[in-house]
Amino acid sequence: MVFHHVKSQRRIAKGIKHPVLDKVVYCAGIISLTMMAPQLWLIYHTHNASGLAPISWFTLALMDIPWIIYGYVHKEKPLVFIYTMWLISNSLVFIGSVLYG
Repeated sequence: MVFHHVKSQRRIAKGIKHPVLDKVVYCAGIISLTMMAPQLWLIYHTHNASGLAPISWFTLALMDIPWIIYGYVHKEKPLVFIYTMWLISNSLVFIGSVLYG
């Protein structure tokens, strides 16, 4: 990841940007996050989380934290935003899987 960051900084310094790719990635982050809504609705509406492994959702939530820190350190607001939203979503699924699983 460090290599990617150095490479992207060089690209920005040269004035070479990829605005289309940036927009695609932002959209992908938002779309993938909205796909979590049906899962959350099922858990909290039906009070049923059978088949969900709490440890998996806890680990997914925990693994969002380094991405948030990375985005903050490198001043990548979209990364911070998306992974903060993922942290909240994964945490809600984890809590639901413990309560209703």
